[in-house]
Amino acid sequence: MNDGDVSKQIHQMVRFIRQEAEEKANEISVSAEEEFNIEKLQLVEAEKKKIRLEYERKEKQVDVRKKIEYSMQLNASRIKVLQAQDDLISSMKETAAKEILHVSNHHSYKKLLHDLIVQSLLRLKEPSVLLRCRKDDVNLVEDVLDAVKEEYAEKAMVHTPEIIIDHIHLPPAPSHHNAHGPSCSGGVVLASRDGKIVCENTLDARLEVVFRKKLPEIRKCLFSGIAV
Repeated sequence: MNDGDVSKQIHQMVRFIRQEAEEKANEISVSAEEEFNIEKLQLVEAEKKKIRLEYERKEKQVDVRKKIEYSMQLNASRIKVLQAQDDLISSMKETAAKEILHVSNHHSYKKLLHDLIVQSLLRLKEPSVLLRCRKDDVNLVEDVLDAVKEEYAEKAMVHTPEIIIDHIHLPPAPSHHNAHGPSCSGGVVLASRDGKIVCENTLDARLEVVFRKKLPEIRKCLFSGIAV
């Protein structure tokens, strides 16, 4: 083999090696670009997912905040409605309290005192009791005591009881001069001599009992069509 053939073979080998190197370099470049694109896509998707999760989290926060605000507004509205209902009921009770102030001025009040004392005696069932009334009612009470004793004795089938009018009186009816002090619209309070058993039968106490007993019925009558 002469020098020309050797040189020719060398050139062929160089071209082959160069071609192989270029092809290999091209493969590496393509592979690297593909890996880069894949990694870039993964990073983009990861960021998209992160942004989406963050958006969903904030959306949920907004939704929860809206629900809380709605609930607070609803509760505030309910409280206002309930307060308005309570105010109306309190107003009715105050009106009723003002009305019973006139009871003691009526001619039938003496008979009412008689009935209240008899009722109290029947509840206490004591042979001797202490009776307390307003100072203005002492004369009326004294006038009915004998009839009261006889009626009670007949109904309870016992001896006539001893009724002692207490020298301490119930408060007077409310007035402008005593608007915030203790007051009593009428009626009586009876107690056993040892003070252990007490029957409060004042007009104010009876109003309180009736009002408390009838309150569900009053609410139903006034607010049956109102939802809270």
